[in-house]
Amino acid sequence: MPTHEGDLSGRTAVVTGGAGPLGSVLSAALADAGARVVVVDLDEQACATTARSLTGSGHESIAANLLEARGIRDVVTAIERLGACDILVNNAAFTGTSGVPGFAVPFDEQTDEAFTMALALNLTAPFSLTRQLAHLLRASGRGSVINVSSIYGLVGPNMGLYEGTRMGNPAAYAASKGGLAQLTRYLATVLAPDIRVNAFAPGGIARGQDDAFVERYERLTPLGRMATEGDFRGVVAWLASDAAAYVTGQVIAVDGGWTAW
Repeated sequence: MPTHEGDLSGRTAVVTGGAGPLGSVLSAALADAGARVVVVDLDEQACATTARSLTGSGHESIAANLLEARGIRDVVTAIERLGACDILVNNAAFTGTSGVPGFAVPFDEQTDEAFTMALALNLTAPFSLTRQLAHLLRASGRGSVINVSSIYGLVGPNMGLYEGTRMGNPAAYAASKGGLAQLTRYLATVLAPDIRVNAFAPGGIARGQDDAFVERYERLTPLGRMATEGDFRGVVAWLASDAAAYVTGQVIAVDGGWTAW
């Protein structure tokens, strides 16, 4: 019988950073739509716990360090052993709260080492995984790559948001997320027509930030609030599915209107 165009039954989805706050929600959204989900993250126990929490059956977990070529290769080998990859969600990333030395600090204190490390995880890993899994995505006949960019991959930072807070806005985050947006457009043309490649750019997610930051951010957002992880369930399920069969090369801002003015 034909399936609903949003149904992901019979498809395998790989989600990097899949055990983190956002990744676990993206994994759940895909599982709820019927996909078998492979949760990839650094922490083996967190991966397994997330995979067990998902609806449906057949979910897998892979613990790997995507900063290392060996870790990426381990993921690829495991997916090849499963024999399918219909959906690849490149979500693993260093963010402003990751605690990397020399990263989310004033610009003059940011280091080349932190910049290089952020590019490796936020940009090089998505490139490498997509390249090495392209044969499975192509064989799927409906392959979909979904990259998680950021509003700070689309626009420059408003540093006034951070005044008087403990927070920072790393140059490497903006550079890597902007690079990921352009990589999305590149891959969409190179891998067409067999594989669709899109990205979504989240706005700021409420995670206990300083009150001053939250107040300023919400005042500059047309919908008047910060995001929750649940706000991104719909876009990942849509981009993964046949409902978006004619969508490729797009970077969709899911930001409450932040980039609209």
